[in-house]
Amino acid sequence: MKVSKRVANNLKQVDRKKDYSIEEAIDLLKNLEGTKFDETFEAHVNLGVDPRHADQNIRGTVSYPHGTGRKVRVLVLTKSKIDEAEKAGADYVGLEEYVEKIQNGWSDVDVVIATPDVMGQVGKLGRILGPKGLMPNPKTGTVTMDVGAAVKEVKSGRIEIRVDKHGIIHSPVGKKSFPKENLIDNVKTLVSTLMRMRPATAKGVYFKKITLSTTMGPGVRVDKSTLTQ
Repeated sequence: MKVSKRVANNLKQVDRKKDYSIEEAIDLLKNLEGTKFDETFEAHVNLGVDPRHADQNIRGTVSYPHGTGRKVRVLVLTKSKIDEAEKAGADYVGLEEYVEKIQNGWSDVDVVIATPDVMGQVGKLGRILGPKGLMPNPKTGTVTMDVGAAVKEVKSGRIEIRVDKHGIIHSPVGKKSFPKENLIDNVKTLVSTLMRMRPATAKGVYFKKITLSTTMGPGVRVDKSTLTQ
């Protein structure tokens, strides 16, 4: 496959057989030739789990201390907590009008939060919101009566993480413009969160491989010992 000169030059700077320390990996990625936009730093964590087993199908949230650098659009579906949601900074608040809009194809949001008392109506949106990863779920804190706190947490950097069918967690951990120390803090927060989520039934090596990349950059393998100490 033919690649651009920029991509080819960046690939030459990465030793595919080396596990870099977290500091080295971030420095390397930040110093590669970039693009005109502020690329996202991404972490890809290969876990020793089998997602086919329900008790190993890891799903939850991680709250990054420095956020992800991304503006998050939040929809709150509720009747009883409209004022609270608006004061907390939700971008869209309501129920019937948004249920109808979603049924008609609208999905211009990043997170959907709902109060338990309206889940009867929200439930019928499962076939639409589920495949997009937007369906409210108590496990991820998006079905709650405390919508004010939920909105603020999402806006400040709490995101959902979920293992894919190959046992890999993919998560943004910041922007290329972030200070190195902030990116390190965020990556370590992801790793410590995943450690707490380790299923009791997971056997053998839990953290198999950890790779960092930027939106348009190559993957850089990270020495696990520099993250799990």
